[in-house]
Amino acid sequence: MAGHSKFKNIMHRKGAQDKKRAQHFTKIAREIQVAVANGGPDPASNPSLQRAMALARAENMPKDNVQRAIDRALGVNAVALEAVRYEGFGPGGVGVIVETLTDNRNRTAAEVRSTFAKLGGNLATSNAVTSGFSHVGEIRYPQKAASEDSMMEAAIEAGAEDCALEDAGEDVGMQHVIICDFGDLSSVSDQLQTKFGEAASVKIIWKPQNTIPVEGEAAATLMKILSTLDDLDDVQNVFSNFELSDEEMAKLTA
Repeated sequence: MAGHSKFKNIMHRKGAQDKKRAQHFTKIAREIQVAVANGGPDPASNPSLQRAMALARAENMPKDNVQRAIDRALGVNAVALEAVRYEGFGPGGVGVIVETLTDNRNRTAAEVRSTFAKLGGNLATSNAVTSGFSHVGEIRYPQKAASEDSMMEAAIEAGAEDCALEDAGEDVGMQHVIICDFGDLSSVSDQLQTKFGEAASVKIIWKPQNTIPVEGEAAATLMKILSTLDDLDDVQNVFSNFELSDEEMAKLTA
């Protein structure tokens, strides 16, 4: 397991759970707001809202929170949020992609730049990092949803590119991870939902084409950069192409 998934696993084990949960709900609410602002409040005709609401259900986000986010997006004084992506490098040349939703580009850029600078990383020019990643759709189901062969067969039939079992951490367990072209995400997820019910998550991610091993002090520094970025209010997602051995993973989660 590399990059984004492993980072989330580490943060889940080490973070204060109530705080992390509240932060996560805030990020989902912002995704819902943007989806409603761009495509309207009907998830049936708004794939982005459909994905955001599916994620909210998977994370057990209260329905009242979801409705407040929708109402906020439709309100007279709704704040316009803009999607801005930043790219940078951490220790050992590890690539980092930071997706944000912001109402103030200057503030967000300053916070992201400061985080990289203070912790030994550096911002990069546009596409310097994303050129080594694939922008794809990702669908996750708990292992118990189906056998490995059944999920693989259904995923291929639905038009997915890959399907594998992955350890998502001790509190989540093994998951089927289905990868597809991001333009096919709604179609593939709808077909899988018909067979296996609602997914644990449906999202668009940056998947590294190759990974870079990190260990020791470099690994600890990189986790600090990723964690600090993830905690910024305007940051929605952080992706990276690092690889950790099981030994390094154990050290970081101890």
